[in-house]
Amino acid sequence: MTIIGRSHAAHLEHVEAPGAMLTKTAARTLAVLRVATGFVFLWAFLDKTFGLGYSTPAERSWLNGGSPTKGFLSSVDVGPLQGFFHTIAGAAWADWAFMLGLLGIGVALILGVGMRIAAVAAVAMMAMMWFAEFPLAQHTSAGEATHSSNPVTDYHFVYAVSAVTLALTYAGSTWGLGRIWSTLPFVQKHRWLI
Repeated sequence: MTIIGRSHAAHLEHVEAPGAMLTKTAARTLAVLRVATGFVFLWAFLDKTFGLGYSTPAERSWLNGGSPTKGFLSSVDVGPLQGFFHTIAGAAWADWAFMLGLLGIGVALILGVGMRIAAVAAVAMMAMMWFAEFPLAQHTSAGEATHSSNPVTDYHFVYAVSAVTLALTYAGSTWGLGRIWSTLPFVQKHRWLI
């Protein structure tokens, strides 16, 4: 067995070995994906909170008494969870859970901290939204076309897979606070917080 000197080992860290490790370019690309995906969640939170006029007008913002879940969930007209979504539409706990989820996932991904929790939360949120839109169905309960363009893989699925990929590749370590976060004593004791 050969012992490699420090300078040689440092040089090997910068060699791009195909299939052996993430290259710097790949790590940077994942960092861009991480921030972009985080911004999707954070922007939804900001628009629904302040009514910035994109998907939520100012008069229906959360701060002006609007419900971030009522409009979407009460209009669910397809899928096996239709009744459940109608029941929770506009409930204070559903509004708070949804908005805290958007904020938490967005901030965690943008900063590159708590990536595992963010990934689990993103998967749960995207699964619920997938079931609300239920792309498997071609027709609503009223018999109208759903305009589903793909029965399985839609943007909810892509966001969920992206969040999991980002957590599994430690994407928060590049252009994020992931390295610092992972060295905190509390995080060291509770590795699921990484």
